[in-house]
Amino acid sequence: VSTQSTGVVLFTTMSNWEENEGPQGIKFGLISHCVVNLVEKVQQLTDEQFDFLCVPLAHPRYQRILAPGKTNTSHRQLPFTRSDLILEARTWSSFIVGILSPWVIFDDNQPEPIIRNNKLVLSEEIAWARHLSLPSVILPFPSWDCGCYASFLNQHLIDSHYFHMQVWITVPLTLRRKSRGKASNLSDPWEYWNKLRTLCDYNPRLFVALQVTEDLPSDDHVPRWLGEPVKLIILPSSIFLTNAKGFPVLSKRHQNFISRFFQYGAAFALSGQTSHPKGISVYLRYMSHLFTNQPPLSAIDRFERPYWDYLQSPLQPLSDNLESQTYETFERDKTKYNMYEEAVFKALKSGRFTAPVTLMVVGAGRGPLVKSSLRASARANVAIRVYAVEKNPNAVVTLLNLKSSNGWTNVQIVNSDMRTWNAPDQADIIVSELLGSFGDNELSPECLAGAMRHLKDTGISIPSSYTSYVAPLSSSKLYNEVRSFKDVSHFETAFVVQFHNVNILTPAQPCFTFVHPDPDLDLTRYIRINFKVQTSATLHGFAGYFDATLYDDVHISIYPPTHTQGMFSWFPIYFPIRTPIYAPANSEIEVHFWRLDSPKKVWYEWCVTKPSVSFVHNSNGKCYMMEK
Repeated sequence: VSTQSTGVVLFTTMSNWEENEGPQGIKFGLISHCVVNLVEKVQQLTDEQFDFLCVPLAHPRYQRILAPGKTNTSHRQLPFTRSDLILEARTWSSFIVGILSPWVIFDDNQPEPIIRNNKLVLSEEIAWARHLSLPSVILPFPSWDCGCYASFLNQHLIDSHYFHMQVWITVPLTLRRKSRGKASNLSDPWEYWNKLRTLCDYNPRLFVALQVTEDLPSDDHVPRWLGEPVKLIILPSSIFLTNAKGFPVLSKRHQNFISRFFQYGAAFALSGQTSHPKGISVYLRYMSHLFTNQPPLSAIDRFERPYWDYLQSPLQPLSDNLESQTYETFERDKTKYNMYEEAVFKALKSGRFTAPVTLMVVGAGRGPLVKSSLRASARANVAIRVYAVEKNPNAVVTLLNLKSSNGWTNVQIVNSDMRTWNAPDQADIIVSELLGSFGDNELSPECLAGAMRHLKDTGISIPSSYTSYVAPLSSSKLYNEVRSFKDVSHFETAFVVQFHNVNILTPAQPCFTFVHPDPDLDLTRYIRINFKVQTSATLHGFAGYFDATLYDDVHISIYPPTHTQGMFSWFPIYFPIRTPIYAPANSEIEVHFWRLDSPKKVWYEWCVTKPSVSFVHNSNGKCYMMEK
């Protein structure tokens, strides 16, 4: 279902789910465990503008025995389910989600004949789903002893014949009954899901069908699901209340929970008995109402949306010349350059310099920092002489054109590497824009260490300092994105990524700090950081951010608590780990980070030593490094 501001509900099919994920619209369907006439039911839901129907592939109470030597339905020449001829092939493949027999409960403690029969029954139904080209099938919630269940799933998840079909595992938000298994701490459904998907090696076609319960988990448990592959939100009719006009509504807490998934591409499905005189369509209209009343995406969110959870290699502007399109993208960030203008303005007004002030823009690019500096000069009414130093000869062409067209008589363009350039004067102010997503990952320390020899003893560097921050994260999405490269080296590589389907497990902590000017020329670093995890989680790596002081109280930051509002030049950085690590509730995550260098390169190394030990990732920069 997609919605417009008028409240009109438009029909969309399962086949274009990916195109309609997230803010364009929600998808709403029905789970029906007893459908006498499937043709009529499909027609009814189509007329009422539902998107899909979840229906059992065999009668839920048809507990057949298929094990060898036992009674088999084939002996009686009777089909185990309805014919595929009752619907057109495109309807099966676009509108129907198959529910596998809920009475089949895999438990490693069951007798072997029952386990064998369970495999045969579900294999029969999955083969039928494949025959129908169903996009997805829904399987039951696992028991704690789910090794046989995982073994069965792996056979079908790995089989190339089933690659088009997703597997959705039913998981309730809370368990009201006593937990299955002997362990007393297993009342948390997430633990069951985590064990099963770990046994299935995080298969990218294994998803969660999250069943909302009347009792919601505590607030600290909810964010875990934002880092999981939740494909379906099941809404039992029993969780709805009735308002004064007799219509179904959700409690405020349920509304808040569900609204968090509107931006994650999850579909919603109604289940259970309904008795409203206007039928089930009132539930669809209510969900549509909830969605349309969500705050619209901001302009920055709309800009960032195509990059949600999209892995990008960090730029290496020191070794590579940036293209015009890349410059143009960064130059659109007016907030960033306004902050630089304010920093230069305050430096000029500090009273530390005599006009004309000598200002060097090192790494001038296509001139945005030059423009910011000239605007600051005009505001402060302090004359400046500018050296615009840029090593990229293509960007220098743009700078020379700007100098000519704008009449920059007080600007000298220099085509040189700031580290080797012999400046004719000493600078009062050096301005640079060399920061990466992790602060120092585009070699700002190395570049400025070479440029600081041109700064007077009383001079100012803008930025004057920057600190990187690190936080542990959980994200099946990011883990499988890295694994899709089909090599181990990418797990030892840092990526720039705008986090979305991600759960940050604890607040970020400081990592590396650099100050300019700094007489200490040793730019290597090491730190050990400990994080306290309140809720059990799976660690998939670490998020990285930075906070930079430009001058005085002027900051630019992507560190969440101090993020510069409206700035979009930098996405966070992601440091993966090759093997996910389970962190129990109230446990500690201990990570080690190194920043190391050699005459030709700089690189990071990282490892985990609590709650379990990983190997040291990216030793000697073997997979990821920054060229000097």
